[in-house]
Amino acid sequence: MPCLLQQRAPNSSKVDSNLCGLLVGSTVYFHRACVASDLHGQTCVIPWQPAIMPQPRIMLVVTGDDFGYCPRRNQGIVECFQAGGISNVSLLVNANAAKDAADLAKRHNIPIGLHANLSEGIPVCPSLRQASSLVNQHGLFHGKMGFRQALESGQLSMEQVELELRAQVRLFRELTGHLPHHMDGHQHIHVLPEVREVFAQVLSQLRIPYTRVPVEPGLHSCPWLPAHLQRFYTQVEKDALDSIPVFTRYGIRWPNVYLGLTTMGQNMSVLNLQRALSHVLSAGPSGTTSCSMPSSDQPVVTAELMVHPGYPSHPQLGGCGEGPDEFSQSADRQHELSVLTDPSLLALYGQERVQLCAFKDI
Repeated sequence: MPCLLQQRAPNSSKVDSNLCGLLVGSTVYFHRACVASDLHGQTCVIPWQPAIMPQPRIMLVVTGDDFGYCPRRNQGIVECFQAGGISNVSLLVNANAAKDAADLAKRHNIPIGLHANLSEGIPVCPSLRQASSLVNQHGLFHGKMGFRQALESGQLSMEQVELELRAQVRLFRELTGHLPHHMDGHQHIHVLPEVREVFAQVLSQLRIPYTRVPVEPGLHSCPWLPAHLQRFYTQVEKDALDSIPVFTRYGIRWPNVYLGLTTMGQNMSVLNLQRALSHVLSAGPSGTTSCSMPSSDQPVVTAELMVHPGYPSHPQLGGCGEGPDEFSQSADRQHELSVLTDPSLLALYGQERVQLCAFKDI
């Protein structure tokens, strides 16, 4: 099993012995964010280097969502990957800067999946842009809550949902040159009633092996979440739990544990991420089922942490056809970028034997 070995920079008098490993293929690399001080007090960056690490306790996929949303989000996500803060991205193919994002993923060898979008912007499938159940009178998706309301009232055609999902997979393949390594849903639409069945069928038929099941341990013991978010997240959790037998029936896999609802935006801190990781270890490899890695001592727990790092979108540049939303323009995006690349978080990963990886590595 690849792992991390303490390294000392040339002519260095100090070194961080709690560096976190990033799994790329079968090799673990140092985070570029790690620095050492030389004998004169000057800092120098420790580059990525092959290393050996003790058996990890957690294999953690840190997924940067909304890749492609705008150039500034793309820039922040790439910087976060290069600094060792994320290990995976999820692409919005109908977004303003999707092609640039796909090119960046190729250039920097970033593991990439599809962030299927049925709720924001313009459909990819041309026949669904007018007079379809998925769009409003302006030819735009109904929005996060509007999509759910239309579904609940029976207004959505599942045949059209399937058409759009397949169109987005085709465009993903055109942009990246391959099928997604994983596929999840923007604003968690993939676990909604009826949609989950169509979603699972598409993944199964196209042999896309992994998805996301947003059931987060510790969700109901977070006093910092406002009531409206707690209500929404509780419903997301219920929909996700109801999706498990559907995804299982179609042979779809997902990590043992999901994180990200309780650590979004200003709620992201090293302390809150440490708390979230403790829930991963408490849940163990059973989690919400799916996959675990063999070990001679104790099973490794697999987990996904959903994050949204970047730089705030310019008001007139970005989005999926209707301009960037408040979420993308918020300073929260840069706050997440700062926390995810904080050397103390990377040191925490090393202390807790957390190995960052991609879906294909679990």
